[in-house]
Amino acid sequence: MNQHQDGSSFGLELERPTDVVGLPNPSEKRAPNGGVDAGLKSLDHYRRALPPWRYSIRQALLPFVRWETPYLAYLQQIMRSPFLDSYFAIAANLGTHTFFMIGLPILFWCGWSSFGKALVHILASGVFFTGFIKDMCSLPRPLSPPLQRITMSGSAALEYGFPSTHSANAVSVAVYSVLVLHSPENPFSTTTTLGLESLAYFYAFSIVFGRLYCGMHGFHDVIIGSIMGAVISIMEFYYEPADDCPCFDDSVAFAGVVIGVEIGTWHLAQSAYSNIYNGPDATFNMKALGWPVTAMRVVIGVLIIFAWREVMKPTLLKGLPHLFRIIETHGLSLPRRFFKPASQYKNVPLHLRDDNVLPSVRDFPKLVRSIRGPGRGRSVSIGPQSAADAYETLAYRERRRRESIDSNSGPAVGEKTSLTGLREKTEGEVTAGAEDTLADEDQTGAWSQASGVQSGRLAEYEDRMGQGTVVAAPQGPSSPDGAAREGEPCTLVGRQDDLGEREMFSRLVKPRVRYDVEVVTKLIVYTGIGWLASNFILVIFELLVDETKAKSFGVMIV
Repeated sequence: MNQHQDGSSFGLELERPTDVVGLPNPSEKRAPNGGVDAGLKSLDHYRRALPPWRYSIRQALLPFVRWETPYLAYLQQIMRSPFLDSYFAIAANLGTHTFFMIGLPILFWCGWSSFGKALVHILASGVFFTGFIKDMCSLPRPLSPPLQRITMSGSAALEYGFPSTHSANAVSVAVYSVLVLHSPENPFSTTTTLGLESLAYFYAFSIVFGRLYCGMHGFHDVIIGSIMGAVISIMEFYYEPADDCPCFDDSVAFAGVVIGVEIGTWHLAQSAYSNIYNGPDATFNMKALGWPVTAMRVVIGVLIIFAWREVMKPTLLKGLPHLFRIIETHGLSLPRRFFKPASQYKNVPLHLRDDNVLPSVRDFPKLVRSIRGPGRGRSVSIGPQSAADAYETLAYRERRRRESIDSNSGPAVGEKTSLTGLREKTEGEVTAGAEDTLADEDQTGAWSQASGVQSGRLAEYEDRMGQGTVVAAPQGPSSPDGAAREGEPCTLVGRQDDLGEREMFSRLVKPRVRYDVEVVTKLIVYTGIGWLASNFILVIFELLVDETKAKSFGVMIV
C-alpha cells in the first residue's frame, strides 16, 4: 500500500517520479509499471511517428499543456487533504467503463430501457470521439512532477490526456439526465426532479474537478471533454422543432443509409466476393471492365434502387398503420411533433410528395423537361416562405421601428445598432483617419470611394430586409399574360406594404399532413438502399459476369 507524502495511507496509488535508467533520451519519463507515459517520448519520436499535419497540431497544442501545469500543481497543493484524495479517486471510478458495465444493465432491469439505451449511445460516442482525438493529437497529461497523480488505475498514465474521456462521460450523462428531467414526459414530482437534477450536477462536478485535483488532466482537457459530452447529449436528445421543419426527415434518411451500408459491407466481407471489393488486395479493376460494362452496371444499379423504392414505400405506407395502431394500444408509440399518429387516420394517401432526397419514377418526365428547358420547373420567390421566415420578418420589422423611434436620442447602453449605423460609424472613423495621413491621400481616397459604393449597396440590401410579403406559388411558371417564358425562372414578389402577423401567416403555404409511419418507412427504404448499393447489387454484378458462382454462393445473397 503506497504512502502519501504526509504519511497517511488511503489505499490509493500516488504516482511519483521514478529514476530513469538506460533510456535513449532523458526527456522520456517511465511510469511505475516500467512503460513510458503516453505523449512523453522524445520529440524526435513524434516527428517520425506522426504525419506532418498531426505533428503540427500536437506542437501547437503542447504549449497549453505546459502552461497550465504549474497552476494545476498550485491548485493541488492548496487543496490536498486525505479526505479529498480518497473522495476524488473513488469518484473517478464512476466515469469508467467498469461502472457503466454494472450501472447500465440495472436501468434495463428496472424498467428504464429507453433511458439506458440513450446512455449507451452517448457513452459509446463519447469514448469513441475522445479516443479518436487522443490518438490523433497524442498529447501528454500534465507533467509529474510537479503534479502528483492520484489514481486507482495502474494504466491511466499510459493514455493520452487531451481530451478527458472521464469529463465527456460525466457531462454527457448529467446533461442528458437534466434534459430528460425537463421534458414533458418526466414522471417525477417537482421536489424529486430538483433532487435528481442536483445529483446530476454534483456527479459531473465530482468527476470533472476530480480530474484536475488528481493531477490526471489539465484545464483544456476537461473543458474540451465536457463540451464534447454536452454536444453528444444534445444530439441524442434531438429537440423538437418549433415549426414544421423537414430536417428530421433528412436525418432519418441518412441514418438509414448508414445502417444499410454497415450491414451490407459486413455481409459482403463474409461472402465469396470479399476479395474482389475489400481490402488492399482487392481485384476489382474498372478499367478492365471497359466503359460499356461500367455504364451497364450503373444503369442496372440505379434501376434496382428505384424499383426497391417504388415497391417498398407504398407497401410500408399501407401496412404499417395497422401495426402502429396495435403498438399504440400497448402504450408504445413513436412520439414526434407535427406527425399524426396512426390512431387518428385510416389510410395514408398515395403519391405523397414527402421525399426531396430521391425523386420517384413518376417525376422523371418532369425532371427531363426541366433539364431541357432550364427556366421551366424552377422559380425564384422573394418574401417569407416558411413560418421561421415569417417570424424573422416580423421581428426585424419591429426592431427597425424601435430604432427609428430611438434614432434621435441615440442607442441605449448595451443596445446593438443596425448594420447601417455601424457602417456609417466605421466609415466616418476611416475618413477621419485618412485626413491625418496626407502621404497616402490618393490611395485612401480611392479606397474610400470603393468603400462608399459597397456601403451604399449594403445599406440598400438592409433596407429591403423584412419588406417582402407572402404569395402562394402558382402551379406552373407563367408570364403576366399567361404565356410561359422559355429560359426564365418564375419570380414571385409580394406587395411591399407591412402586413400584420395574422395576414402574413395566412399567406404562407400550409405544410401537408405528416404521418407517423413515414418515419419508419423512410428508415426502412433508405436502409435497404444502403444495403443494396453496398452488397446485393455488387453480388448481382458478379453473378452476371460469372454465372458459375451463383450456385456456390447459394442463399447468401438472400
